[in-house]
Amino acid sequence: MAGMRTVTPRALLSALLVVSLLLAGCSDDKKGKFKEPGSPQGGGGESAAALAVTPAADATDVAVSVEIGWPQGATASSVKLVDAAGAEIPGALRSDGTSWVPANPLKYTTKYTATVEGKAADGKAAKGTTSFTTMARPGNRMGAQIFMADNITTYGQAMPVVVEFRNGGVPKAQRATVEKRLFVTSDPPQPGVWHWDSDIQVEYRPQEYWQPGTKLNVRLALGGLPLGDGRFGETDITIKAAIDKTRRSIVVDDATKTLTATQDGQTVFTAPVSLGKPENPSFSGKFVIIERLEKTVFDSGTYGVPATSPDGYRTDIQYAERLTWDGQFIHAAPWSVADQGKRNVSHGCVNVSLDNGKKIYEWLRVGDPVEVKGTGRKNDKAGNGWTAWDMSWEEFKKGSALPQ
Repeated sequence: MAGMRTVTPRALLSALLVVSLLLAGCSDDKKGKFKEPGSPQGGGGESAAALAVTPAADATDVAVSVEIGWPQGATASSVKLVDAAGAEIPGALRSDGTSWVPANPLKYTTKYTATVEGKAADGKAAKGTTSFTTMARPGNRMGAQIFMADNITTYGQAMPVVVEFRNGGVPKAQRATVEKRLFVTSDPPQPGVWHWDSDIQVEYRPQEYWQPGTKLNVRLALGGLPLGDGRFGETDITIKAAIDKTRRSIVVDDATKTLTATQDGQTVFTAPVSLGKPENPSFSGKFVIIERLEKTVFDSGTYGVPATSPDGYRTDIQYAERLTWDGQFIHAAPWSVADQGKRNVSHGCVNVSLDNGKKIYEWLRVGDPVEVKGTGRKNDKAGNGWTAWDMSWEEFKKGSALPQ
């Protein structure tokens, strides 16, 4: 999703839904002062024509996610939004210039006035104003979370921007509305696309892995966004994050039963592995490290297999890196050292020795790419992990709810 260009000195990233297309104009008199909406131009000299601005004049129950809009073909050079006390609200134009988005959700049950200067569709100077009142705070709101921490973590080169929705998620009919409100800007610029894995998970990535040292600014502009059926977005979420300057990656090859770690294109170490046994093979595919766990417990009961059953287990684990939501990890497995590099005996994970597990754990970051090859079983469940890179760029773009 492209970024936005600043229109006022206080402009920030954001975006919100244009609530209506009802028209309301305004114009200058001979002295350059505004007259009431819809008033004719005064005579003499060249003055700005009336520009219709949305929301409609005197509109009520307006969503706090509202965007300031104007007719198709018109352009805005200046947008000013103020509350009843005259305090100016920061915001910015969408990158395509179709509307102006407040930097934060507006306040509930509050009156605002917007003034827009620019050009009408015929190219002539135009100016318009409108006043509207926002809705009361709704009760049925949808929450969301982003799998990034603000300003404290540097991620690996494959780190997608991953959003998870709560309270029933986002049905297909509302995905385009929500996607228009999800903003990512990168420095240096690397255009990307959102892909919906399901109603509850959407991922954003560029065409290739992020460039080393990339800075990311993310805004989920969902606060007060109408979602249909009386539901609204709960709140905005903003995140600043960075991509590491070092490129790390891992390839696990079932043919050789070997894990190969590379850094900036050079092999830094290898390790023998044991993968999933024939009745429960590991997934092949391109994965992203979701989390790193120095210590954890694996319990087959979490997916319906009692620990007391013949194929059940409850085991203390060290040095684990999650690849999928359903439980495929790279982890230390001292009990299978004799099999590592020779045969597959795990329940689907990538087993390594304790020493190699510690080395991998200390070296990897969340967001680093991992490829598993040759197991004969594909991870074909959409959203089972961060699967943004496990498809071609053309396939990935098809998962967007907006035209590309």
